[in-house]
Amino acid sequence: MSGHSKWATTKHKKAVVDARRGKLFAKLIKNVEVAARSGGADVNANPTLYDAVQKAKRNSVPNDNIDRAVRRGAGLEAGGAAYETITYEGYGPGGVALLVECLTDNRNRAASEVRVALTRNGGSMADAGSVSYLFNRKGVVIVPKTAGMTEDDVLMAVLEAGAEEVNDLGESFEVISEATDLVQVRTALQQAGIEYDSAETPFLPSVEVPLDEETARKVFKVIEVLEESDEVQDVYANYSVSDEILEKLD
Repeated sequence: MSGHSKWATTKHKKAVVDARRGKLFAKLIKNVEVAARSGGADVNANPTLYDAVQKAKRNSVPNDNIDRAVRRGAGLEAGGAAYETITYEGYGPGGVALLVECLTDNRNRAASEVRVALTRNGGSMADAGSVSYLFNRKGVVIVPKTAGMTEDDVLMAVLEAGAEEVNDLGESFEVISEATDLVQVRTALQQAGIEYDSAETPFLPSVEVPLDEETARKVFKVIEVLEESDEVQDVYANYSVSDEILEKLD
């Protein structure tokens, strides 16, 4: 399984883990609030907020909840928290590198929860910089396949917007770009009349660690425990797992 396909698979697994809807809603609303605080309440002038709102809507977060989060973030309504983004580095079973991205209003609590989740599940914290160099921040847009749409159709729409590659993931296409080109790529798709499921800037691994079934099970477990934390927004890992092993684990 390639690194890019792994991103889609990881997102699928994450969707299963985040089926606890209340927890998912809380994370999405937090994203909206932080985006509004950093760039203002106007979605047309704040592309980060636009993407956060679209993601919340696609996951069925009620519009009232989204609107209140925007207002809190922009200081138009009381109750907003001073969230900050903190990325912790660690190792999972099998030497898998982990980047744990937190959005928290309590740095000590976040660090404690990440450390406990790792150490209790066969992982460990790592020094800053010892893991992050294995990842690159990229723009990733997932485009659902529709009747008659080809990979070339998507590529032609995004090529001049800075897209680096388009991958066929089976039921969707994945458009990879530099993180700084994400808005241009997403806009190019919209202008071409092509719908997209998500537009995000994840960390993609530059080097991957192949896992056997037993180690993959342990790695997925530690990722699941980390994602259950209210402090954790995303977990990125540099593993590679074959389709055969994934089917067994599913």
